[in-house]
Amino acid sequence: QRKNPFSSDDRLAAKPAHTHRGDPAYGRPPEGSRTEQRGKDAHSHVGKEVEELCLIIRRTGEVGEDGHVSVTFGQLFETYVTISNKVVGILLRARKHGLVHFEGEMLWQGKDDDVVITLL
Repeated sequence: QRKNPFSSDDRLAAKPAHTHRGDPAYGRPPEGSRTEQRGKDAHSHVGKEVEELCLIIRRTGEVGEDGHVSVTFGQLFETYVTISNKVVGILLRARKHGLVHFEGEMLWQGKDDDVVITLL
């Protein structure tokens, strides 16, 4: 469409033709675009869900000898699933940010109910 002489879409003309892997804008939406704003909003929303998950772990878990609060996945799932059905995804994000620890790559309801999740 960028080369189409009959196209009057100004948004296409404003976009850079090509970005390269080393370019800081590579893989990112244009600055100030609605796409960039949606991404920022989604990041903020997920951050709030991670905070809420940590509060629930603190509230429902038990303090261990090391001073960390721990809860089993089964207990956390039963508590948190009434708030959000994305409990596993939020747990993975919290682990990525170093807020919680648990064994294994993925947690499955029923199978991993006894896995201990520790709030760091």
